[in-house]
Amino acid sequence: MATEDDFAEFVRVALPGLMRYGHALTGNPHDAADLVQTVLEKVGARWARIRQQCEEPRAYVRKAMANAHVSRWRRARRETLLAEFPDVPAVESPDRLENEPLWQALRGLPPRQRAVVVLRYYEGLSEAEIADTLGVSAGTVKSQASKALATLRRRLGPVFEGGGV
Repeated sequence: MATEDDFAEFVRVALPGLMRYGHALTGNPHDAADLVQTVLEKVGARWARIRQQCEEPRAYVRKAMANAHVSRWRRARRETLLAEFPDVPAVESPDRLENEPLWQALRGLPPRQRAVVVLRYYEGLSEAEIADTLGVSAGTVKSQASKALATLRRRLGPVFEGGGV
């Protein structure tokens, strides 16, 4: 029972930040909620072991979210062909960030680069913490951040130079 209470308290405290992180990773709040729920279900089933072996469970959960997002992205990349188009187009609820140039550029990054940028500039983690969270070397974090920032500068340069935002 104490383990369940401990996990419930962890979720209560960490959930808002995990949802923001998930939103930044996935690009929309609905996929973020699905990602967080999926990862928390898996973590909850192993919570006692995770607490024993991991000093920082929040970093463990962020790493699991990044890995799950990349895996989901890889599976979703496979093309799905439709025999016929639906009669009624699907209408998604509007995301208030949908038309923001920075958000569009961030969503256009590959998942690992997006994870590095989000962890560095949104969560404020150091390169070492990001490397630990993603299970990669600090050099990989640096190269992914460099590539991501170069892409963002290239995509957003005309927007900011033209005085559009």
